[in-house]
Amino acid sequence: FGVTLDLTIILFCVLDRMREVDLGSGRALLIKEHGEFTAMGHKCPHYGAPLVKGVLSKGHVRCPWHGACFNIATGDIEDFPGLDSLPIFQVTFHTGCTHHIILFAGQSPAGLVCAETLREEGFTDRIVMCTMDKHPPYDRPKLSKSLESTAEQLRLRSMDFLQDHDIELLKEKEVVAIDVKTQSVIFEDGLRMEYRKLFIATGSKPKPMNYKGKDVRNVFHLRTPEDANSIAWLANNKNAVIVGTSFVGMEVAAALTDKAHSVSVIGIESVPFKKALGEKVGKAIMKLFEANRVKFYMLNEVSEMVGHHGQLKEVVLKSGKVLRADVCVIGAGSVPATGFLKQSGIHLDSKGFITVNKNMQTNVDGVFAGGDVVMFPFQPRNNKKVNIPHWQMAHVHGKVAALSMMGRATEVKTVPYFWSAMFGKTIRYAGYGDGFDDVIIQGDLDELRFVAFYTRSEEVVSVASMNYDPIVSRVAEVLGSGKTIKKRDVE
Repeated sequence: FGVTLDLTIILFCVLDRMREVDLGSGRALLIKEHGEFTAMGHKCPHYGAPLVKGVLSKGHVRCPWHGACFNIATGDIEDFPGLDSLPIFQVTFHTGCTHHIILFAGQSPAGLVCAETLREEGFTDRIVMCTMDKHPPYDRPKLSKSLESTAEQLRLRSMDFLQDHDIELLKEKEVVAIDVKTQSVIFEDGLRMEYRKLFIATGSKPKPMNYKGKDVRNVFHLRTPEDANSIAWLANNKNAVIVGTSFVGMEVAAALTDKAHSVSVIGIESVPFKKALGEKVGKAIMKLFEANRVKFYMLNEVSEMVGHHGQLKEVVLKSGKVLRADVCVIGAGSVPATGFLKQSGIHLDSKGFITVNKNMQTNVDGVFAGGDVVMFPFQPRNNKKVNIPHWQMAHVHGKVAALSMMGRATEVKTVPYFWSAMFGKTIRYAGYGDGFDDVIIQGDLDELRFVAFYTRSEEVVSVASMNYDPIVSRVAEVLGSGKTIKKRDVE
């Protein structure tokens, strides 16, 4: 009948999906599904079957005897036989819990690998992952390469996998503050959760841009499968504008060439990828795009987004050039999503990155971080703290943090590796080339079959290739063994 009673329950470390609990004056059925806890009457009102022996699925419990179904949030009867609904109870968390919670803020691969590594290493206490997303973990780098893919097609692990490993996932939960004194995390909806160990992997957010007309729609920062699907649909036989020449922006531009009527790219550099890959390689890739009808407006910035009835119609550049636009994608870089940490006592550098040691631990005991949000000591650069926002690197951070939490301290020993796909061609890259002062190119840039060695002083610090496999993996293997490659060796 929807009777609501207050109920305070200490939630134990390992909780079955359904459990009967004694309230003193009676019993209730405590339920955990997808990381959310609810409580309701424990017996089917039809003939008194114990619902704990029934089936929990997709928000309802089905009676084991005659099949009646009850909504776990409201207690309402959803399928028959029977005439009555069930009472529900308000579940509150007892703040005096002494169990060990590992809470992951964010849903990057760093968090997922950390959680799985903990389980693989024998950690048996409670693990909670929370994310602002509404999907289980998925392969985010594929979004810009395959705009029409669904979250299910891109998923890394299913909900069944997470449940089998007793990893709770709280979706659409935004962390707004962390109180390190009480070891608790506060969410936007007011929920407060305590932790004994905390791993922060909130990733990055789009870099803010200054332009007029921000109220127009059809302007996207590619963050979710829904964003990608909308971009592909809106660009169909229409005019698409990409602002920024980041790898994400350029991948989106490439993906839209066989869908859109026109694709225009706006960039502040003279050629795409100049900072990461050098001017010669950037020009060669730019020619590939131009051969596929992409128009470039380099050394330009957006002045205004012009719309009609809230719909984007034009993008105006500071040079005065007006571009027709039915959809616009912002790919102008990102900043760390760490604003919620500013008053926490967890150390951030001047750009907002979390600084960690070689074990991925922050300056606060029990708090670790990884992925795009961290500056970490990089051994090949004499432990200089660097930020390397690669998908592969986030996985490594997750494993290192998990082992550190388990008292098996290790450190990052890997060669950074990333890739980008455009027009059926793949750029592979290994190493850390920041600050390179020369590029040695072998092969044919015009044919897009080449390998580029990036050097700093007399040492090769990174390598990129296209249609030259497996040279990048070979270089990664050499660098990973602790050996160095000298400029003279390449020449």
